[in-house]
Amino acid sequence: MITKILKRKIAVFAAGLMLINQASLFAAPLELTLSDSIAIALKENASITIAQADKERSEWGVNEAQTGKLPTLSLGSSYNWAESQAGSDGSLNNSLRMNWQLYNGGRTDRQVEQAKEGVLVSELGIQKAKQQLKLDVTTAYFNVLQAQNMVNVNQETVNNFKQHLQIVEEKFKVGVVAKSDVLRSEVELANAEQNLIKSENGYDVAVATLLNIMDRTSETEVVLKDDFGYEKSTISLDESLVLARKNRPDITQSEANVRIAEQGVAIAESGNSPTVSLSASKGWNDVVPDNGNWSAGVSANWNIFDAGLTKSKVRQADASLVKAKEQAKQVSDSVALEVRQAYLNMLEGEKRIQTTDVASQKAQEDMFIAQEKYRAGVGTNLDVIDAQLALTQARTNRIQALYDFNVSKAKLDKAVGNMVQ
Repeated sequence: MITKILKRKIAVFAAGLMLINQASLFAAPLELTLSDSIAIALKENASITIAQADKERSEWGVNEAQTGKLPTLSLGSSYNWAESQAGSDGSLNNSLRMNWQLYNGGRTDRQVEQAKEGVLVSELGIQKAKQQLKLDVTTAYFNVLQAQNMVNVNQETVNNFKQHLQIVEEKFKVGVVAKSDVLRSEVELANAEQNLIKSENGYDVAVATLLNIMDRTSETEVVLKDDFGYEKSTISLDESLVLARKNRPDITQSEANVRIAEQGVAIAESGNSPTVSLSASKGWNDVVPDNGNWSAGVSANWNIFDAGLTKSKVRQADASLVKAKEQAKQVSDSVALEVRQAYLNMLEGEKRIQTTDVASQKAQEDMFIAQEKYRAGVGTNLDVIDAQLALTQARTNRIQALYDFNVSKAKLDKAVGNMVQ
């Protein structure tokens, strides 16, 4: 009886495992629009988490700098032991000390301002990371679409060559064409099948790349709901440059870094100023606990000679300021170049889309004519092969133009600094 119950439990467990495996095998694929993909990546990608951690660190840096405006309190204790002819004696001495720096040449205030600028830089870093991630996802998404379309084009090429090979073999059997036509058609079919294999692998790699950016397992099946689109951009180059100067986090970051360097100069120069501190202390011991002593006072210190230390720090800070200003100029120039490149590449892609549309239509018509002429016996095998290769190339060019246009448009969106929520 126990054996029957055990067997029944094992059978139920095995059936459950089979159902789980079947459910995983037939799980619905992940359907994604471009917007979905970007939203998932923004939520899951590690680069955003890293940027947010940088911001949190910089916020604590402000708190650290502000502590310089507050008093400090310390408690100390010491135990002394002495041996003499009269015997041994020990005492516990305690002290409570307070120190408050009232003036230090504005160094603390400058350090606080530096830290606040650091928070701004880190906040802009988050937006910068989001913009870059959006571009990466968009590029990866269109990579998948491009690879998918290339698989379709190469599959159609293989199908066309297979159909043509059947026609050639039938003509060869009745002695209408030479054996060389059959061999050449077989070679072209093999070449087309090679291109299909490459495009299928390219599709798998593109999907894996997109899933990696989205922090998803590469075994996930993906169905993209968007397709290659062509939506003409209405923004001008001048408008793009104005937006970039206004919105790009890189430019605002570089300006903040200049202000940080300016504060650094002021901090270094504070070494030439006196410092004023308020202090108070109380001491007592365990022998006479109530007979403690206390003191309070104000002290000033002015270092009139430091062997050139302050001067060296000021010169270093001046050099850092010059560097920050030059870097800000470089950033501004590189942003302008990035905008121009993206804009011009987008226009190039747009023009190529128009020309490749016409070329694809004409190549399709030429392919049809070549096939019909060959069937009628007034065309050559080479005409059909050339027409098929031209059609494949025209469709490939169109897919590439659509990809280049959409990716360049996404690069322009990132280059002008459009906000990413």
